[in-house]
Amino acid sequence: MTRTRIKICGITREEDLAAAVAAGADALGLVFYPPSPRRVTPRRAAELLALVPAFVTRVGLFVNEPAEGVRAVLAQAPLDLLQFHGDEDAAYCAGFGKPWIKAARMKPGFDLLEYASAFAGAPGACGLLLDAHVEGYGGGGQTFDWSLIPRSLPLPLILSGGLHPGNVVAAVRTVRPWAVDVSSGVEAARGIKDVLKINEFIAGVRDADAGHPL
Repeated sequence: MTRTRIKICGITREEDLAAAVAAGADALGLVFYPPSPRRVTPRRAAELLALVPAFVTRVGLFVNEPAEGVRAVLAQAPLDLLQFHGDEDAAYCAGFGKPWIKAARMKPGFDLLEYASAFAGAPGACGLLLDAHVEGYGGGGQTFDWSLIPRSLPLPLILSGGLHPGNVVAAVRTVRPWAVDVSSGVEAARGIKDVLKINEFIAGVRDADAGHPL
């Protein structure tokens, strides 16, 4: 059985972190993009990340952050993986000595293969996250047309964009991504996770992996 990895993003509270870990999340995401309602400070991130057990990946999300800003976060918060959602190029992404993933904003006419080729092979590149193209950055809780995804990509595929407990089974079965990434789809309010939704989301991924009927 192929096991789809799961990242719960936008963690802001200790209880949400604990719920995601208890449910079996493989990775937890913290947002360092100031306009986001889920944004945390480096000091707050350090407090949260101190609670993450071994073998759960600690991810930091940045959008067009000056390099010195990323380094300032890293000086306080022990991140394992960096996630870049803006207009960063491969040289920038590779400049922090950490593994990283790059987001692509999907819409009709977007050449994902050409985009991916600009990052594949760069030092530390380990995934391509596909999100919906909306105004601003992030998917805004919206899905995109999964048929736009090529059959083969040069980096592991992380599916994001409007995922929630009601559609994640179909998403995993249709796309067969390496991992799925969810934030608003498991929230009670912006930045506040819903324990039941987290559990239902992760159970849905496991059901899809196992081939259980809908």
